[in-house]
Amino acid sequence: MESIRMLLRAGLGGAAALTALVGATYGESPDISGTYWATEYQAKIAVLGGGDLPLTAAGKEAYEKNVAGLKDGSISDVARRYCVPDGLPRVLATPYPFEIFQAPPGQITMVHELNHQIRVIALDQPMPSEKELTTLPYYNGHSVGHFEGDTLVVETAGFNEKTFVDATGAPHTDEMRTVERIRRIGPTQLEDVITVHDPMYYSRDWQTRFVYQQRNDVWLEDYVCGEAHRDLSSVAGVRRR
Repeated sequence: MESIRMLLRAGLGGAAALTALVGATYGESPDISGTYWATEYQAKIAVLGGGDLPLTAAGKEAYEKNVAGLKDGSISDVARRYCVPDGLPRVLATPYPFEIFQAPPGQITMVHELNHQIRVIALDQPMPSEKELTTLPYYNGHSVGHFEGDTLVVETAGFNEKTFVDATGAPHTDEMRTVERIRRIGPTQLEDVITVHDPMYYSRDWQTRFVYQQRNDVWLEDYVCGEAHRDLSSVAGVRRR
């Protein structure tokens, strides 16, 4: 405990202090810990390289049904109405801050202020069996990861079908798999490039990219559906009320 206090007095934030202590005890690993906040928000996901989502006929039908249902109220955006997790890749587009912890050894934990979502990434472990992925699907899936140089590679599978790919209602099936490549770009930014594989709804794998600013001066706040939240005026693209 005294070691953590010394690191905090030295100016390291909570996540960074824990990571520094673990690194000194168990050996070095790339450090992506800290608090991050997007500087831009887009409700509609932007495909890397441009163009529209490469929807199959079934995917287009599902998307049109979602858009119409969200408009007439026959389909509910439960992530906003009931504060359930957003799912991938939508959670990565959040205009709220999140924090990354690299402790204890063997896992990375991402804590999102929005809906109090927690993603636990098991490092250097196999993906759960197909039986477990099928019988225990998660909103944000099951994630395993490993480092390739300075990049954290995260594979996620075992999603339920209760989430959207983005805020407009872009669909996915429970067969979706994603691969994220997360790394620092420069001293104060984090990049996450995610590849989406879902052949029932998408004719090819596609990617999108998110960039966040490190903000260790920011603390995560409480979040409750239907109540006032953090001021998001600094995030471009957020709809002003």
